[in-house]
Amino acid sequence: MQSSAIWLVIILALVAANLPFLSNRFFLVFPWKRAPKSLAVRLGELVILYFIVGFIGRGLEAKIGQIYPQHWEFYAVTLAMFLVLAFPGYVLRYMVRRHPAPARA
Repeated sequence: MQSSAIWLVIILALVAANLPFLSNRFFLVFPWKRAPKSLAVRLGELVILYFIVGFIGRGLEAKIGQIYPQHWEFYAVTLAMFLVLAFPGYVLRYMVRRHPAPARA
């Protein structure tokens, strides 16, 4: 049970870290009035999703057994890991060139 919970949190973090970069909708649900979303809005979504994944992980930890106290180092490392997991979505959104479709005659 413990191993599957760990993998669930890691996969959930990977998916959640890339969600802000997949769409111009706010949390993939609400339409954003000014397209495209700015990087600041995407980073705000990323922080909120970090806390959501953290609460889910904490809930799974409580279900498995005792919740261990964490200090600032734990949160610094998990935030850095979450940002690294967001790298593929960032690259696809901002670094991959999209060539315009060729004009038809």
